[in-house]
Formats: sequence, structure tokens, C-alpha cells
Amino acid sequence: MSSKLFVSAQEVAERAGVSRSAVSRTFTPGASVSADTRRRVLEAAEALGYHVNHLARGLMRNESGIVCLIVSDVATPYRSALLRELTLQLQNAGKVAMLINTDRSDGSVDRALRQAIRYRADASVILSGLPDKSITQLCLRNGQRLVLINRDDDQPGPLKINLDDYESGGRIATAFVRAGCRTLAFANSEAGTPSLMGRERGFIAAAARLGIEVIVERYGWTGYEAGKVLAQRMLTRTERPDAVFCATDLLACGFMDAARHQFGISVPDQLCIAGFDDIEQASWSSYDLTTFAQPVSMIASHAVEWLSKAENADGEDHSVRLTAELIWRGSIRGG
Repeated sequence: MSSKLFVSAQEVAERAGVSRSAVSRTFTPGASVSADTRRRVLEAAEALGYHVNHLARGLMRNESGIVCLIVSDVATPYRSALLRELTLQLQNAGKVAMLINTDRSDGSVDRALRQAIRYRADASVILSGLPDKSITQLCLRNGQRLVLINRDDDQPGPLKINLDDYESGGRIATAFVRAGCRTLAFANSEAGTPSLMGRERGFIAAAARLGIEVIVERYGWTGYEAGKVLAQRMLTRTERPDAVFCATDLLACGFMDAARHQFGISVPDQLCIAGFDDIEQASWSSYDLTTFAQPVSMIASHAVEWLSKAENADGEDHSVRLTAELIWRGSIRGG
């Protein structure tokens, strides 16, 4: 025996002995309805298991309330933290998040996004610099409002949220020199995203102003194993660095473990290390990593607030630049 999945507003009206419009007014914030009518409608709705079809109601206003979250590296600690904060704040704003994973390089990403557009998603948030710029163009062509996080797309219309990655690189170079370090290195992945490259360029530029040439190595995916490989490359050099800025905390954790366990190097006595993101593992006593904290809650707040304001859909350029806080721990001497 099959059970009915949906109860209509008309069924609620008939049970409550009121009109269909009275049911609609009862579930519309601010609408005029008498206390007795409201009570009867709510009792009938509770008895029948009625729920308002917000999707249908929104489509009548040309809105679905659906926001696509287009993201790569879903499993990494930083990306998971940003996804958690965005979904919570979107839900609190009465919106529904739809996740599109862009880790695969085939046509599945494009197909998933087109499917979301067919569901009448109102907006998309692109959470990283990795997905191709054609995704941004597809969203805009289909009338979506768009938030770009840590990207360098130059299309007008979206809200662009970026961090002071270049300045952060400069700050950590200065910190290394003040700790007595003179052979500086930057450990990066091959992803080449705007945020990663901004940190690299800022670090190199600041070191050059101090008269120091930076050793740069890039390898693979931005993760723990790549950090270990980068350590093997750098720490076997004739001129071994005494300070390394890793583009992310995951790279830094892998680098630090390889330095200690494969090369017997003491951190920070023989080697100072810094990362970026302030993931949970960075605060663990085994790493005690000096790093930059991404303002995850503030990023999400800016995105959701902007998406909730109709007046921002004006095709103009909107941008926000946020500061990453330097978190001092024990992986730099004097930190």
C-alpha cells in the first residue's frame, strides 16, 4: 500500500473549513488572517502533514532559493570548513545549497551545473580558483547571480571575495628574517590558483626587498603527500633552506613530518616553517604550526548577505578584500 507524498493546500482548506486563499495567507509572513482561521488552518496542516511548497511559491516570483556551491578539493579541511559555514548561513537565510564537485576534469562538471540551472538555481558560489572560467561564464549567461571566492575572473557582475594573499607572503618573509633565517624557500603545488600564486609572489617580492633570493619548488596536488615530496627536494639541496613558507597548511604538515622523520631536522631550531589556512591540524601539538587564519565566517557572511539583496543584481563590479590573521605558534623561532 503506497502512501501519499504530498498534501495540497486545498485539502487543508477543506479540513479546516476555510478558503484556499486563507491557507495561503496563513503561511505567508505578514499576511492578514484572523486568529481563529490561523488556528484552524495550522491544526488541519498538522493533522494532514502539510508542508508549504516553497520551490513552487518561489518560482511564481521567478526565484527558487537554490544556491549552487561549485567547489574543488571538497575533502580538504579548509574547504570543508568553508562549506560548513556557507551551508549554515544559507540555511539561516532561507536558501537551499546544492553542491557541485569539480574535482573531475571530464564533462561531468558542466553537466551537473547545467542540471542545476534547469532546477532554476538563483545563484552560484565558486569556492576556489581551480574550476575553469567557462563555468563562470555559463552561470552569468543563464542569469545567475554569482559569488567568486579567491578567483581572478574579470567578468563584471559577480561579487568577488579575495584575501590579502600577496601581503601575507610579505609578512611571513619578514617574520623569518627577524627569526634569524637567511635561506628562504617557498613550497607550492602545481595548481596555480590565484591565491596560491599570490602568496608565492608576495613572499618572493618581500624577500627580494631584504636582499634574499627565494628557493621555489612546486609539485603535484595541494595536499599532505605533496608536502613530503617538496621536503625531499628542498632538503637534499646543497644550499638547504632554514625557513620554508608552505602555500597551505596541508603542504606544511607533510613538509614538517618529512623534515623531522626522514632528515632528523629539528623544527624550529634548525628549520622554521609556516603555512596558510589555520586548519585544525595546525594547532595540534605535533605541528604547532604558525599560519594564517582564513576568515571563513566573514567570507560566508559577505557572500550570503550579498546574495540576499536584490539591489546587488545590477551588473556592476563588486569586490571585497579580507585580511588573513597571522597565528603565531611554535614552528618559527620567537613565534
